[in-house]
Amino acid sequence: MRTFRRSRIRAAAAAAVTLALGCTALAALPTTAGAAAAGGLVVQYRTSASGATADQSEPWLKVRNTGSASVPLSDVKVRYYFKGDSASAAYRFACSWAVKGCSNITGTFKPLPDPTATADRYLEIAFTAGAGSLAPGADTGDMQLRFHRTDWQPLGQSDDYSFGAGRSTYGDWPRITAQVGAVTAWGEAPEGNGPTDPTDPPTDPPADGPRLFDDFDYSGHTDPRIAANGWSVRSNSGGPGVPGAVWAAENVTFTSQSGNSVMNLETSTAGTGASTVQTEILTQSMKFRNGTYAARVKFSDAPRSGPDGDHLVQTFFTINDLKAPMADDYAEYDFEYLPNGGWGEPSNILYTTSWETYRPDPWEAVNQHSEARQSYAGWHDLVVTIDDRAITYYVDGQLFGTHGAAYLPERPMSINFNQWLIDLAGQSSTTPRSYDQQVDYVLHVKDQVLSPAQVSALVSGYRAAGTTFQDTVPAA
Repeated sequence: MRTFRRSRIRAAAAAAVTLALGCTALAALPTTAGAAAAGGLVVQYRTSASGATADQSEPWLKVRNTGSASVPLSDVKVRYYFKGDSASAAYRFACSWAVKGCSNITGTFKPLPDPTATADRYLEIAFTAGAGSLAPGADTGDMQLRFHRTDWQPLGQSDDYSFGAGRSTYGDWPRITAQVGAVTAWGEAPEGNGPTDPTDPPTDPPADGPRLFDDFDYSGHTDPRIAANGWSVRSNSGGPGVPGAVWAAENVTFTSQSGNSVMNLETSTAGTGASTVQTEILTQSMKFRNGTYAARVKFSDAPRSGPDGDHLVQTFFTINDLKAPMADDYAEYDFEYLPNGGWGEPSNILYTTSWETYRPDPWEAVNQHSEARQSYAGWHDLVVTIDDRAITYYVDGQLFGTHGAAYLPERPMSINFNQWLIDLAGQSSTTPRSYDQQVDYVLHVKDQVLSPAQVSALVSGYRAAGTTFQDTVPAA
């Protein structure tokens, strides 16, 4: 478990790609390609930043419904594909103005599963329910969008797959895709990244092998089966979190929801270290290394009671101990949701982070992370796979981030869930407040890389058989 404040430093990796597709080739694309109306949507594009390099990229978009039925915009995702300026370059999305309202539009940066010479990531535009629906023949109107490097260095865009230097007025643009649910309704993704390329992953459960599965079907934190099944509910002092806070085992509780047992981690504070109570549950054994880790977790944006605003961290992660500063056999792989920001972020953000090592004093970190600046309140299926090549993170069946071989684990780890406060700077009130993080199940399959669909099938099989716990993973 972590005992020091975390920083977000992405490690540099991967050599630059030398092949490039110039803007002349992009401009030559047909604007009425047959990508159109199978899904009943068309994406139109223009840019007001046409230079080969720019302070920020400005993909201005319209989405038009060419079908015969109304389409809820909350079901639509639009993807703009581009090549990062370096493997470590990070970007930030902004909406300057939109007919539908910028508050109803989100932008998330995600890695491309199969990078090409002109794209290794994409900006995914999504809509809240407040954006409404598109009637047949209607469009969204202007969405004046932009993104820039977080360090505000100039970005190159002449080699970006979706960029069109000559697009000074709106026109159909098949190098930007639109999806309705899981169906591609418009456009052509970069080569190797289409809906049937590569072959769709298997959905059948994998062959038998060492596994841990826990449905968290316990009566309370004192249930003897918790320890017998290899878990420890934390009650010792120490970090991470607010100095002076305690870790309360009694705040880890279990309840039934729709006939299924759910674990709840409650964290509370009244604005002082002495009043702050944090929660954590972890495996007693460090015996987990390569394979698939999965959990269904409910994140919360708002407190169960009291005023909102605390810099809260809600997590699912694996970790081993740091034997010495910058020890190269340290490992940690995190899902961390900050509903109210923190670590310099102003609002909600989800991180996935793969750690090679760190030094607590003076602080130095070697890690790689992916992030999405949007709300993740509600239930989410979280999956991370580790093999001999990479660490891959998924959220709700969608690829969230892929991190390189430099961050692979050298030693086994424990599996952890915790909820804690970074600091007390987010909310100055002394009114008591409490926050909940819930966990439905956890799964680890040793040495097998499962797709999210296979995880779902495996969990469904356990539940159909009435199995609430299994651990056949051998000791390290």
